[in-house]
Amino acid sequence: MPVLNEEQHLAEAVTAILGSQYDGPLEVVLALGPSHDRTDAIAAQLASRDDRVTLTSNPSGRTAAALNAAIDAAAHDIIVRVDGHAVIPTDYIAVAVETLEATGADNVGGIMGAEGVTDFEQAVAAAMTSWFGVGGAAFHIGGEEGPALTVYLGCFRKSALSRVGGFDESMVRAQDWELNHRIRQTGGQVWFTPRMRVTYRPRNSVKALARQYFQYGRWRREVARRHPETVSLRYLAPPVTLLAVGTGALLAVGGVLARRPGLAALGASQPVIYLVADAIASSSAARGLGTSAARWLPIVFPTMHFAWGAGFLLGAPRNSGEDDR
Repeated sequence: MPVLNEEQHLAEAVTAILGSQYDGPLEVVLALGPSHDRTDAIAAQLASRDDRVTLTSNPSGRTAAALNAAIDAAAHDIIVRVDGHAVIPTDYIAVAVETLEATGADNVGGIMGAEGVTDFEQAVAAAMTSWFGVGGAAFHIGGEEGPALTVYLGCFRKSALSRVGGFDESMVRAQDWELNHRIRQTGGQVWFTPRMRVTYRPRNSVKALARQYFQYGRWRREVARRHPETVSLRYLAPPVTLLAVGTGALLAVGGVLARRPGLAALGASQPVIYLVADAIASSSAARGLGTSAARWLPIVFPTMHFAWGAGFLLGAPRNSGEDDR
């Protein structure tokens, strides 16, 4: 578990792991970054109460470095990745190991089950489980069991991680996708099963959500730069949408200023098309949400799309010291 500023969720996440219904030996390795809250104190308390909890240091605070440090410290041949703000069900590890053994895959994983607490978080969770919000990836919206390009978190064979050299520590984001790509490139298999579902807590503000998706876009662009064969329409959709809506808005303003109604109407059509799609998707995703949560959806969708698109267009900074949380 990579851990950085996880005071709010760490105890819940670790307690869930230790309470797993799994018959084999189990250890929890916490790779501690330079947190600015009570995370380290909570981690120390957890380790003092249960000798299955091991602490290791991650001075850089980077997720990929934390994962590699935890993997190096791990005593067993199967590595289950869990985040500090994720809560796994009691059968998660048992199902993961069973699936790993049954399929012969190098990595198995399941659904990123976004669940919010506040109204805004609930809206983000609804958007993160909709086709309009994130596309058709099975780990977001569900699907049939089978081979996949990537999965959420994952349960790995340690031998496969050694084979590909572990996580790429130069990747601030998208390190999971990039690792799974290398696993598949070296003849391994990544397997998705809906039986593995992890509760994920979404970001709690527009600013935090925009920052998260901006980083997603930047580092997915870096994956595309390093592995051009991985580029797909799904990942091009946000930057193309941002360019279309932005260009349309500029043309509409220009048409009005130049008194050219045809140009203004043509330009305005692009933002209007997106707004209509946003309204339809928001209405669909709002099912099951309360009114106060649903009202956030028309803001959440464009925040995700445009932040991701802007990040993709800008690309990842070289030698970035950017925090990945």
